Amino acid sequence: MIVVLGGVGLVRDASYDDALVTVDLVIFTVRDDRLQVLLIERGKEPFLGLPALPGGYVRAGETLDAAARRELGEETGLDGGRLHLEQLRTYGDPERDPRGRVVTVAYLALGPDLPVPVAGTDARAARWVPVQEVGRLAFDHDVILREALERARSQLEYTTVAAAFCREPFTVADLRRVYEVVWDVALDPSNFRRKVTRAERFLEPTGERRVDTGRPAALYRRGPAWLLSPPLLRSGDVARAQFSAVSLR
Repeated sequence: MIVVLGGVGLVRDASYDDALVTVDLVIFTVRDDRLQVLLIERGKEPFLGLPALPGGYVRAGETLDAAARRELGEETGLDGGRLHLEQLRTYGDPERDPRGRVVTVAYLALGPDLPVPVAGTDARAARWVPVQEVGRLAFDHDVILREALERARSQLEYTTVAAAFCREPFTVADLRRVYEVVWDVALDPSNFRRKVTRAERFLEPTGERRVDTGRPAALYRRGPAWLLSPPLLRSGDVARAQFSAVSLR
């Protein structure tokens, strides 16, 4: 078979697959003091009725980022402009989709206490599910979710992305709770405060305080830094235990 591209004839080897491209989104938020992921219920085959990550096919002439934002809105009703959005990696196992060769580009999205999603297009329902309660997922979405969770946990060590889970302004205690929920560990309040307030351009004080009960707490907004200097590291044992504990049945 000869394919013409820009006036140049190219011979297509019949041994190559005609692959389709999709995007899938792993969207994390902290709700009810738990790390939760957004799942849809598939409204058509394959895997009719099974939970899955939101996503869909990339349209002709559409960038991957634009496809991710569009699918986010179509399947969940969420505004991608409110989220931290980054590519996770590409998944291309030939057997990952029973309909044929489909390569997917997975995205990691993080946001603060996001609202209840609204299902659309080919999703029968959309809901937040605590990460530790996720069961069987369609396609290879359990693998994607597991790797996205580890990416999110690692990002908290080396970047300031934890603040993406907080509505501004926030307190150091609010930020610490994000780390505790995402890492699934308890952190010493004094040590945590010292580390994050000394990190270069991580937090910017607003000059205001929140008065709830007890001592008024200083309020902060996210600073301009992306890399966390110095990093806030988990211990190796904790990191390994977290990764192995996410079985995602």
